[in-house]
Amino acid sequence: MHPAQVAQRFRDYFGVEPKLFSAPGRVNLIGEHTDYNDGFVMPAAIGYRTHVAISPRADGQLIIRSQQAPEAFEIDLERLPARGVGQWSDYVLGVAVMLKQRGCLLHGANILVDGEVPIGAGLSSSAALEVASALAFLSLNETSLSLPEIAKLCQKVENVFVGARVGIMDQFVSCLAKAGHALLLDCRSLEWRLVPIPGSVRLVICNTMVKHALSTGEYNRRREQCDEGVRLLSKKYPEIRALRDVSLEQLEGSRSLLPKVVYKRCAHIVRENLRVLEAEAALATGDLNGFGELMRQSHQSLRDLYEVSCEELDLMVESAERLPGYWGGRMTGGGFGGCTVNLVNAESAPAFAEQIAARYHARTKIHPDLYICSSVDGVQAEMDAVPQPR
Repeated sequence: MHPAQVAQRFRDYFGVEPKLFSAPGRVNLIGEHTDYNDGFVMPAAIGYRTHVAISPRADGQLIIRSQQAPEAFEIDLERLPARGVGQWSDYVLGVAVMLKQRGCLLHGANILVDGEVPIGAGLSSSAALEVASALAFLSLNETSLSLPEIAKLCQKVENVFVGARVGIMDQFVSCLAKAGHALLLDCRSLEWRLVPIPGSVRLVICNTMVKHALSTGEYNRRREQCDEGVRLLSKKYPEIRALRDVSLEQLEGSRSLLPKVVYKRCAHIVRENLRVLEAEAALATGDLNGFGELMRQSHQSLRDLYEVSCEELDLMVESAERLPGYWGGRMTGGGFGGCTVNLVNAESAPAFAEQIAARYHARTKIHPDLYICSSVDGVQAEMDAVPQPR
């Protein structure tokens, strides 16, 4: 829905003029499962946004509505819960809770949400909602937080209020992305650099339309295996605090100290961090062949060493090979389903999407969703809003 349409729907619901903010979803180009190991990631924001319209209330109530859900949610600011209740509104409510704890939430509010980011596709619809909500709340209370502070607050919403052990990547890129660029983020220091994406390419995101039930438990198990690797390696190298600190030479020289499966997990993380830095150099110089090859290597590592791919993801990656205009691709996100991301020449992207969908359907009988994207700006005020912080 266009921002003006969101504003008009808000007027229809609440009878007053809103301020309007939006934040994008994201796709991770390379650097998978490195975030919670203090490593490097390279996401880009995509042109699917979540809009949050807001106006103040004098009665201390929060009234939250969504264009994607029939029911409204209403709660008094003095009765905010400590934990989420498993509803979509938790991502807005959690932001209110965290801002109130910081003394940044003083007024009740009318809120209308309209989300374009596909839900359940691994494109970070939750972070987009949190980040847009944070700027909306701050605009009412004439309070300023820097964009990195907003990203950290929204990560805390996920970790503490919602109960999801996510890293900082999604919220950070939703805040600080710039059109025409990927964002290289050091997940330990939060130092970041913008990396130009040539205008001649598009990001084609292919949704396998499957999400295997074991994903949550296996995700937590991977984290435990990485922690075990750090524990064992730090006996030999006391300076190691996370797999981010492990060199390839240290890992290979200590292979006998690690159980086989722990070694495989560590090998993926150590090599993936190196790939991200190599990918930055390739993209910055316009070496699309080199970048595409690093994407392929990343997928093979996620499949064989980290073991978070699945048959459908592998088939989608295989289906892209040798199509015109294709530079490289891989699974993106936590794994066990979800999406692949592909680097494709702009003029070839529509035909690429049509052909990969046909190939995938022929082998799985599943019709995938396809998204042809360019990278976009992060969170922004859409209309009648205070200047966004920088």
